[in-house]
Amino acid sequence: MEYHSRHDLMKDAKPRDHPSNGLISKAPKSQDPPQPTANGEINPAVCCGGPNTIDDCVEEIETLALSSEHPTCNGVSPDPAEATSNPPELCERLKQLESQDIEIVQYQDERDMPPIVDLITKDLSEPYSIYTYRYFIHNWPHLCFKARLKSAHDTCIGAIVCKLDEHGRSLARRGYIAMLAVHTDYRRHRVASCLVATAIHAMTRHMCDEVVLETEVTNAAALNLYQKFGFVRDKRLHRYYLNGVDAFRLKLWIT
Repeated sequence: MEYHSRHDLMKDAKPRDHPSNGLISKAPKSQDPPQPTANGEINPAVCCGGPNTIDDCVEEIETLALSSEHPTCNGVSPDPAEATSNPPELCERLKQLESQDIEIVQYQDERDMPPIVDLITKDLSEPYSIYTYRYFIHNWPHLCFKARLKSAHDTCIGAIVCKLDEHGRSLARRGYIAMLAVHTDYRRHRVASCLVATAIHAMTRHMCDEVVLETEVTNAAALNLYQKFGFVRDKRLHRYYLNGVDAFRLKLWIT
């Protein structure tokens, strides 16, 4: 779907790349507070704004974490480095990270969310509403991964958040990379490329036909990263961002 106006942007919860931070992605803001639907769920189309501060988000998440049973991700293994499922190229990428005391793990429960929220919002001028994160992570926890130090499991030095659903009349299974962020101290350590490779492989295992994302036309770091994975520039979306900057929609066809 192409967006041509601020009104169109407000109707969708898909995050966009932030114009000032290499690989950081950012969602458009809604002018209205999130409203529950008839079944009590939050409508993701209006969940990107709100008065929440990062401290409010973290406090709310920590409260839920203490009161929940922390179910794992619907039986999906939290270890993406499973030798029986990963292709050799991905295994090699993960081994290179391990040599730097870094590992990629799958999102497991609410306790993982505060560091992910903190990482993504750290370089942004305003935080997202907590509902934005929950929309993606709670619906597709098996497509959310974080990079952490092997020697300190409570760290989060990188994160990628994706979704996968049917798209268009053809009902193609389309994957979407919603958020990607890497801590500034660990950029140029191939953390971002390992996160992207892990996410694409996970979507492929779930019968994904294509993967898409949007990024600013001036975001050279992101364009270079995704080009290496075979993404092509599918469309140019004029004035896609609220600041009026154009975006490229990048697409990768899974063969």
